[in-house]
Amino acid sequence: MARPATSSPNDVRTVVLTLLREAGVAGEPSAQSFRRAVSVRKVRARLGGGNLATIGREINRLEAELVGEDLVLPGMPDIPADIATLMAQLWQAAVGVQLDAVVTLQANAKAVAEGARNELIEARLRADMLMQELAEMRATAVDKDAKLAQALSAQASLTDQVRALQDDLTQSDARASEFAAKLERHKAQQSELVVTAREQYDGLSRQLLQETAQQRQLAQQEGSRLASQLKFAEKREASLVGRLESLESELQEARTARDKASGEIAALRYVNTSLRAQLDEYMRVRPTPAKASGEASPKQASKRPSAARLKDAAAKP
Repeated sequence: MARPATSSPNDVRTVVLTLLREAGVAGEPSAQSFRRAVSVRKVRARLGGGNLATIGREINRLEAELVGEDLVLPGMPDIPADIATLMAQLWQAAVGVQLDAVVTLQANAKAVAEGARNELIEARLRADMLMQELAEMRATAVDKDAKLAQALSAQASLTDQVRALQDDLTQSDARASEFAAKLERHKAQQSELVVTAREQYDGLSRQLLQETAQQRQLAQQEGSRLASQLKFAEKREASLVGRLESLESELQEARTARDKASGEIAALRYVNTSLRAQLDEYMRVRPTPAKASGEASPKQASKRPSAARLKDAAAKP
């Protein structure tokens, strides 16, 4: 992985021109004045870093642009021997310094290359980890997509079920409204039937009371007529009076038990029919005025019902 450049050609050009101004070189500089004022180290120090080769190439380009290639330099005079010796020593020292700089640059370059190699390895490892994480994320996404599809399918099924339940609920509400209307009609009909039954029961009760009063009156008349009979007739009258008293108690019970109207009415009708039959029989077997003062014949006495038979007839439903 290459290290990004810390300086651009424009930055190098700005620094070179600044160094020329600071050295007092105005106008078109000469090669010597340009070399004295500008160097790779000075430019790199001003920039605060950068690639030496790139800075050197940019400086050479600016030198060719500012100094010019067709400039003719004056010939140099002969150099004395001692000065030449000193210059050679100075050259060797400069070459040694340059070689040290080159070694330092090589070491720096190796360190940079090693760092770049380590960064590349780390980047590859990170890339492998990221690829693995991406594969896991893709598998998770596929699993989530499958679960989402299942959830959507279940939601659609539940939506259909909810719609069906709503339709059933609507139909149930309609049926409930219809049943409620029918129930109201049945209640009204039942109320009418109850009123009609009560009216019929009241009419039958009044009729029964009238018939019972008539029967009681007839029984009293019969008792008064039988009062002049013999002891046997008096006993019969006493039994009839007891029967009438039992009938009165039964009638009283019938008034208090009107919820059993049908059974009680049938029983009372039966009792009424029995009484009528007995009264008719009494009318048939009663003595004539000519025999009122005499004793009843054995045949007529045998035809008269006993008090036990009257009680049994009254007890039958």
